Amino acid sequence: MATAMTLLILALMPFGAALAIALLHAAPRAVHSGIAGGASAAGLALIASLAAPALFGTAPAASWGWVPALGLDFALILDPLGWMFALLILGIGLLVVIFAHSYLYESEDTGRFFASLMLFQGAMLGIVIAGNVLLLMIFWEMTSLASFLLIGFWQHKPEARQGARMALAITGGGGLALIGGLVLLGLVAGSFDLATILERGAVVKGSPLYPVILALILLGCFTKSAQFPFHFWLPHAMAAPTPVSAYLHSATMVKAGVFLLARLWPVLAGTPEYTLIVTGVGLVTMVFGAVVALFRHDLKSILAYSTISQLGMLVMLLGFSLEAAAMAAVLHILNHAAFKAALFMSAGIVEHETGTRDIRRLGGLAKAMPVTALVATLAAASMAGLPPLGGFISKELMLYQTPKFVLFGLPWLLPLLATLGATFSVGYSLRLAGHLFFGKPREAEPFARAHDPSPGMWGAPALLTGLAVLLGLVPMLIAAPLVGAATGAVTGLGIPEVELSLWHGVNLALILSLIAVAGGALLLWQHGGLLALWERARLPDAKALFERALGFAVARARKFMVATHTPSLQRMLLASFAVIIALIVEGAIVGGGSLTGTRTLLPANFPAVVAWALLLVATAIVTAGSHHRLRALIVISVIGLVVSLTFAVLSAPDLALTQISVEAVTVLLLLLALNMLPKSPPTLSSRPRMLRDAAIAGTGGLLVGAIAWAMLTRDPGSTIAAYHLANAKSGGGGTNVVNVILVDFRAFDTLGEIIVLGVAGLGIYALLDTAARGAAGARLRAWREDMPHSPERHPMMFVAASRIILPLTLMVGIYLFLRGHNQPGGGFIAALVVAAAFLVQYLAAGFDWSDARKPFNEHRLIAWGVLAAMACGLGAMLFGAPFLTSWFDYFTWPLVGEFELTSAMIFDTGVFLTVLGAVMLALSQLSAIAKRAARAAAAERERGR
Repeated sequence: MATAMTLLILALMPFGAALAIALLHAAPRAVHSGIAGGASAAGLALIASLAAPALFGTAPAASWGWVPALGLDFALILDPLGWMFALLILGIGLLVVIFAHSYLYESEDTGRFFASLMLFQGAMLGIVIAGNVLLLMIFWEMTSLASFLLIGFWQHKPEARQGARMALAITGGGGLALIGGLVLLGLVAGSFDLATILERGAVVKGSPLYPVILALILLGCFTKSAQFPFHFWLPHAMAAPTPVSAYLHSATMVKAGVFLLARLWPVLAGTPEYTLIVTGVGLVTMVFGAVVALFRHDLKSILAYSTISQLGMLVMLLGFSLEAAAMAAVLHILNHAAFKAALFMSAGIVEHETGTRDIRRLGGLAKAMPVTALVATLAAASMAGLPPLGGFISKELMLYQTPKFVLFGLPWLLPLLATLGATFSVGYSLRLAGHLFFGKPREAEPFARAHDPSPGMWGAPALLTGLAVLLGLVPMLIAAPLVGAATGAVTGLGIPEVELSLWHGVNLALILSLIAVAGGALLLWQHGGLLALWERARLPDAKALFERALGFAVARARKFMVATHTPSLQRMLLASFAVIIALIVEGAIVGGGSLTGTRTLLPANFPAVVAWALLLVATAIVTAGSHHRLRALIVISVIGLVVSLTFAVLSAPDLALTQISVEAVTVLLLLLALNMLPKSPPTLSSRPRMLRDAAIAGTGGLLVGAIAWAMLTRDPGSTIAAYHLANAKSGGGGTNVVNVILVDFRAFDTLGEIIVLGVAGLGIYALLDTAARGAAGARLRAWREDMPHSPERHPMMFVAASRIILPLTLMVGIYLFLRGHNQPGGGFIAALVVAAAFLVQYLAAGFDWSDARKPFNEHRLIAWGVLAAMACGLGAMLFGAPFLTSWFDYFTWPLVGEFELTSAMIFDTGVFLTVLGAVMLALSQLSAIAKRAARAAAAERERGR
């Protein structure tokens, strides 16, 4: 149980830190970075406490039921591969937080930055410790959304907005493919549990769906890890602040695809299709990225393309489907995380202190920035694969594996291409260090500004560079146990024998490595001439091709939409209803059978006949008199009242209360809305069109009535109602079965509904926000000018009555809320009653008076409502129960007697707050635009004088 709680805290801690930072948005930068750094450090401590069982024992695991019907459990597992990635995510995350604290200026929105950073950390951590592939998929999509926020952090920069959109489009599109692949994988394996899937590799590979599964999963992995031809989003993501680049694009997000390839290695690897596709894509990406990096000029662009190349190397190694190649990939993951994060931070330091990232303007910075130069040069040497650094060992292991794989029947082709990629890697690494820190300064102004920053900035990259050095000098001491355990987790074949050292004798790998170093030095020497040839070549730009393809797709989609979707709402409704009617008629003809069932009918009493007649008359009045809006609204309210009475007569008091509350709130809101519209609408349809519409509407009504008749005259058979009636009290602690269903049995549905309601409220706010401006505002003012002005804007009797009604209505709302679990009522009804009380105040006293005394913010009400409902569900998981499981018990107090407390009350509070917030947001916005329109009209009249 203790291990399960540790895993749960580990998974949720970054999200808690993100929430805390968001709530303390106005706090100083030190508070934001302190919370983020504290959460990362605490996560590292939890990881350290689980090191022994994760690496050398039974992997800690825990699972909580979430949506069992879908096979979705909140399952967590910390095996050696997950432990290694979690260590990188939290360790480099902590260093990035420390670096960002000094890197970001005081004027930056650090609350938004660190909250987004921790949201991303939590999503990435969830990927590597998820024990259920559906849960992994959720975290995978969350990383795309969080990286979108981080890449577009500098919203004022067009390149940041474009880079964020491009990253979201590419990785999000790949994520959609991955969803299909993982769902098919789980269906073929017979389970979505990760451990079960990994044990059924033979079943998956033998399935006829294996090629489809492989293609979809590889598409998701390749897009996330920027493999060719999906590589181009990564360089444009460099518009993000340098701490983001150091975190997302060196050690975490771009390695998510590599991680998933390693995670699913026992299930997917070893087949000819897998080996050819993965090896081929990785090899092309490795060589392509290295070549392009040699000719870039922006420091972060050089590092971006070098990252693409290094990721290609990792993918290629995993594509070999060999245990030794998997071990080389695991070691290089560690090396790459260390030297690449250090290099990104060093590039950020250079930009921060010189004001530029253009390598053509820089040079000789070692004199002015000796500490930064030492750190970056050692990191670049590790990236180049020079001894005695860690990058040398993993490059040697890579080159050692290349002769074991025959590509297109040519045994020399793969070693040749891999050596070519390594040669260009040496070239761009030497250029990065040499042109930046050595030689003469190219421009005086950046050199004059250059100096080493405070230890708060260079300390993090120095620590990472030190790790890169130690990975080369003492690899058996600090890397071998972790590499061996993680390799065993990748292959599923047990922990292999690991032998890591700088010297393995003279062999083919050493010869190829020497060729690469010599070739890289030659590339640096001849860089000027090669650059001229590169620029004259005018090779196609992937970004331009993407933008062109996107523009073409949008243009074709727009033409299709115009051709099939006319801008007339009437025509769209006509087409929709016509298709629905046709489908119903077709179903009736094909299905056949009797319209009336065998169920015994109830006699219609006189009140029911009267109510039915009132419904018919009111419906006819609304249809015939729709040109008079106020009259139509009154008649519609009569229809709602009759429906409410019907619910009450048929023993559904909760539905009756809900219906009548909705009617009251709707009528009051529509009264405010009608105040901004002309009294009578213009004629919308000609007489023939009205007859056509009446025929279609009448036919549709008759058909729907026939369906209702067919259903009501048939015995429904067995339903779930009996289960709810039997278990409402014993399982949910309430005698009001309807409320227990909403807040317990089907609470997940209710949670989704209140989220939708909150989004709808925000949508109304956004749509109405511009209604008093521009052409819409001009029409609004014209309509208001035509309306008669009341001699008494706020009648005294109405105002006085509303003051008395408000506290009484609020008490009724509280009463309905508290009794809802056992009697008709609940959070939804109570919220509507309270909203009606405030609506009356707005109608009686006006917007200015009421809004000035409003004790809450509507946006915060919605937010707190959703958070309260979520907290109720997550709280159950802390006690080992499934999401949204409720708890109840009975207590006794002196004078009060026995009473019941249930956790569902917290959920119902969330419902109450969300519904109240959404209604009040619509009310507030309607009132606000009415007031703005009135003020604008008054100002125009004043100017006219």
